[in-house]
Amino acid sequence: MPALQDSINAVRVAAEAADRIKATDIVAFDVADLLGITDIMMIAGASNERQVLAVAEEIEKDLFLKCSGRQPRSREGLTEGQWVLLDYGDFVIHVMHEESREFYGLERLWRDCPAIDLELAHPETAEHAEDAAVTTA
Repeated sequence: MPALQDSINAVRVAAEAADRIKATDIVAFDVADLLGITDIMMIAGASNERQVLAVAEEIEKDLFLKCSGRQPRSREGLTEGQWVLLDYGDFVIHVMHEESREFYGLERLWRDCPAIDLELAHPETAEHAEDAAVTTA
């Protein structure tokens, strides 16, 4: 059974929050058929410990404010700032320092699972697309 739409919507809110704090390579996978204990795994990268913590904090804030007071069941990794795990039950969010992310390679675990379109808008990409359209016209 695929991930519930409510979980997908909440993960999109989390991805927008991470993107706003300049997290990198934000991805999410529908792991419902593979794991059974959660529906979605989201991963976001950060370049340093301070950014890891800022991204996790922004995600928590937005999910609380925009998703009816949603709070994580558990939070891990806040003291080290290398890998923060936010467990919301139906979905789990990993905010990882780039070095930790590369070392552990979580994407390899879920590469056979369907990716979730996070619908992130990147204005700089749109600008470059417009420039290319003008150049080719």
